[in-house]
Amino acid sequence: MGKRLSWTWTALAGLVCTGLASGPLGAAPPEPLPADQLDWQPWGEARPADALCRGRYVMPDYRLPPPPGEKVASESDSADYGEDGETRLGGEVLLRRGNAQLEAPRVRVPGSRETAYAEGPLALRDSGLLVRGDAAELSLNSDAASIDTAHYVAHEQRLRGDAVRLARLEDGRYRLTEASFTTCEPGSDLWRLVGNDILLDRERGVGTATHARLEMGKVPVFYWPWVRFPLDERRQTGFLWPMIGLSTDSLDYAQPFYWNIAPNHDATITPRWISDRGLLLGGEYRYLFEQDAGQVEGAYIADDRAAGDDASDASTLENGDARWYLDYRHAGRFDARTRYRLRYGAASDGRYFDDFGRGFGDGDTGSMPRLARLDHRGDVWQLQARAQGYQKLDDPLLQRDKPFYRLPSLTANARWSQDGGFYQQWRSNLTYFWRDVNADEQGIYEVGDRRLRIPIAEAANGTRLHLSPATGWRLDESWGHLEPRIEWLATAYQLDYGERETERDEGLTRSVPVGTIDGGLVFERELDLGGRGYRQTLEPRINYAYVPARDQTEFPNFDTAEQAFSWNQLWSPYRFTGSDRVGDLNRVSLGLESRLLADATGRERLSVGVGQAYYLEDRTIDMAGDPDTLPPESNFQRYYRATRDRSPLVTRVDWQLTDHWRSRWQWLYDDHLEQTESTSLALQYRADAGHVVNFGYRWQLEGFDPSQEDEDVVNYNREEYDLSFAWKASRRVDLIGRLLYDNTNDRALEQLAGVQWNDCCYGLQLVWREWIDDNDTANTIEDDLTDRGVFLRFVFKGLGGVGGEADSYFEEAIPGYRATALGRP
Repeated sequence: MGKRLSWTWTALAGLVCTGLASGPLGAAPPEPLPADQLDWQPWGEARPADALCRGRYVMPDYRLPPPPGEKVASESDSADYGEDGETRLGGEVLLRRGNAQLEAPRVRVPGSRETAYAEGPLALRDSGLLVRGDAAELSLNSDAASIDTAHYVAHEQRLRGDAVRLARLEDGRYRLTEASFTTCEPGSDLWRLVGNDILLDRERGVGTATHARLEMGKVPVFYWPWVRFPLDERRQTGFLWPMIGLSTDSLDYAQPFYWNIAPNHDATITPRWISDRGLLLGGEYRYLFEQDAGQVEGAYIADDRAAGDDASDASTLENGDARWYLDYRHAGRFDARTRYRLRYGAASDGRYFDDFGRGFGDGDTGSMPRLARLDHRGDVWQLQARAQGYQKLDDPLLQRDKPFYRLPSLTANARWSQDGGFYQQWRSNLTYFWRDVNADEQGIYEVGDRRLRIPIAEAANGTRLHLSPATGWRLDESWGHLEPRIEWLATAYQLDYGERETERDEGLTRSVPVGTIDGGLVFERELDLGGRGYRQTLEPRINYAYVPARDQTEFPNFDTAEQAFSWNQLWSPYRFTGSDRVGDLNRVSLGLESRLLADATGRERLSVGVGQAYYLEDRTIDMAGDPDTLPPESNFQRYYRATRDRSPLVTRVDWQLTDHWRSRWQWLYDDHLEQTESTSLALQYRADAGHVVNFGYRWQLEGFDPSQEDEDVVNYNREEYDLSFAWKASRRVDLIGRLLYDNTNDRALEQLAGVQWNDCCYGLQLVWREWIDDNDTANTIEDDLTDRGVFLRFVFKGLGGVGGEADSYFEEAIPGYRATALGRP
C-alpha cells in the first residue's frame, strides 16, 4: 500500500443514526449480509451460562482518532483534484467527525463543497451503530444523508435490519424505504417486521410505518396498513398486541389500545369480544406523582347474552344482564412517618370473575377489598385510622355471609423500655362494625325456597372499644431467657340490634387479666460430623399461661374465630383471633428444641423441636362464650377439645440437607386417642441452574381447624399430595408442572403442565391447566365443577408479543419458580 494521505476538513456532516436503536422498521428489503460483515462474533468456548444467543455484536475500535471540535478528519490512499475544484479520494478512505466514521473505497466531493458522494461497499459507524451500503450521499451543509442498499446493526439493542434506502432528513428524522427489523441473530429468519415506508423520529422517540407486516420464516402472518411504534423506552400511544382465547364454544378476542397521556399518566383501553356473550369494554388508568401513585381499572358489558347460563337456581342473574367491575388503588405518604392507602373494589355480581376472569389462574377472585387507611409510625407511638370492608363474591350472597365493615377503626399502640429489662406496652382499638342485612325480626330471610336465619351473635351492629395495657420484664442472655408478663384485656360494646327481637343487653363490658411466664435455657457443644465442625444447641423451654373465664354469652362476633392448634400455640395465651372472645386457659407448655449450626457461618442446618401443652383446667369458653357450660358430649370434637388434659404432641423438623435440598415436617399426634390430628411434609430441591422440584404431603383430621366457616368445613379426613416442578431442560427450554391430588376422594384438584422456550429473539410460554372449582361450598364435593384453560404467550423480543403475564400465578403454584425474562434477548 502506498503512502496514506490525511486531512482535517472544516465541514462534513456525518450520518448519525443512534435513533434506530429500538423499534420496528418496515417492508421488502434486500437480502441480509453474512454475520462476519455485521460485527457478529460467536461465543465459542467463552459463552456465558445465561447467554441465549450464539454470539454477540462487538463494535471494533475507531480507526481514526477524534478530530477537534466539529472538524472532519480524513485519510485515504490517494487524492485527485479536478479542474472545477472537485476532490476525489481513493483507495481506503476514512472520514471521521465526532463519533461518526465513514469507510469507503472512493469518495467524491464536488467543488461546491455542498455534497459528498461515497461509493461502496461502504461502512458507517456511530455510537454502537453500523450501517453498510452500496452508495451514500452526504450533505456538507446539514445533517442530511442517504445510503442505498443499507444493512444496519444496533449493537447494544442486538437488532439488525436491511433497507433499499436509508435516508436522514434535514430535521433529524430518518426515512427507510423497503426496510426490515429483527432481533434474531444473523442467519436466522424466524421473524422480522417489514414495511414499505418507515419514518423514525429520534427526538420524539416514535416511528411510523405504512403497509407493515410481520413475517415468520418469511411467511406473512399479520398486516398493518399503518402502525405507530416506540423507538426507545419512552411510552408511545398506539395499539398493543391482541389477546386471543379459544374454547369449545366461544372465541375471546381483546385488542388493547395504549394512551400515553403524559409522562406520569397513562391509560389502556381494551375492547374485548366474547362470541357467546358480547362486547365488553375494559380499561385501566395509572398515575404517578412524587409521593403518590395509583390506578383504576374496570370493565363493563351492557348485554351479557350468557349471564344466566352457569348461574345457580338461587341466583338472580339472567341472560341479557349488564355486568361490570371496578377496582381503584392509591397509595402515598405525607412524610417519612405518615403514609396512607386507598382501595375500592366492586362488582356487579358474585360470578363476574368466574365468567370473565382477570388472568390465568385468577378466576377464583373471592372478594373486592375496600379500604381507606392512614398510618403514622413514631418512635414510641404507632397510630392508625382506617375504614375497611369488602364485597364478598358469592352468588347468591347469603345475608349471614355479608362481611362487617369497620367504619371507622382507630388504633393506638405504644411500647416503652427501661434499662434492666422492664417494659410497658399499650394497645388500643376503637371500631364501629356495620353491615346491611335484610331479615325479619326473628333474623329469618329466604334464599330460593330455603328459609335461613342469622345467628343472634352476628345480628348486631355496634361499637367496640378494646384496651390491652401490659407490663413485663425480659432477661435475655446467651444462655437463656426469662419473661414474666401481665396484660389486662378490657373491652366495651355499644350494640344496636335494629328490628331484631332480643333481650340481650346492648351495653356490655369485659375485663380479663392474662398472665404468662416464659423461660428457656440454651446449652451448646461443639460437634464433628463427617469431618465438618458444627455447633449443636439443646434448648428446653417452659411456658405458663393463665386466663380466667368470663361470661361472653351475649357478646357479638364481629371478627373472631378459634385458632387451630400449632407449634406457636404452645407459647401463646390467646386461643382466639380478634377481640370478641377471650378464651380461658390454665396451661403449662413444655418444649425441647435442638439446632445444628455450621460452625464457620452460623447457618442453621437442622432444627428439631418437640412440645406439648398440659391443661390444668377445662376450657369452657368457645364461640358460644358460656363459662359455665361445656359443649355437649354428643358433639365429640368440641367436647374433647374443651376437656382434654393435654394438647397433641407437636413435632417439627426443618432440615437443610445440602445447599440444594431442604425439608420441613410438622406432626400433631394425639397420644391419648393414639391418632394423628395433622401432619405436613415439604421437600424441595433447588439447583443453581434454576431447577426446582417440590413435594408436599398434607393430612388433616376432620374438624381439626375450628376457625373454618360452616361451608368450608369438610366432612372427611383430608389427605393431599402436591408435586410441582420447574425444570431447566436446556439453556432455552424450561418445563413446568403441578399435580395437586385429593387422595381422600381419589381426584386431582389441580393439574398443570407447560413449556417455556426462551430463545435469542423470541419467547414462548404454553401452559395447560385443569382444576376443581368447589362452587363456594368446600363442605361437599357434589356440586364441584371441573374447569380447564390454556395459556399461550408469544414474545417477539424488541417488538412485543401476544398473551398476558402469568408468572405471579406460577410463583404461587410452584414454590421456588423463577420468572423467565421472555422479553430480553
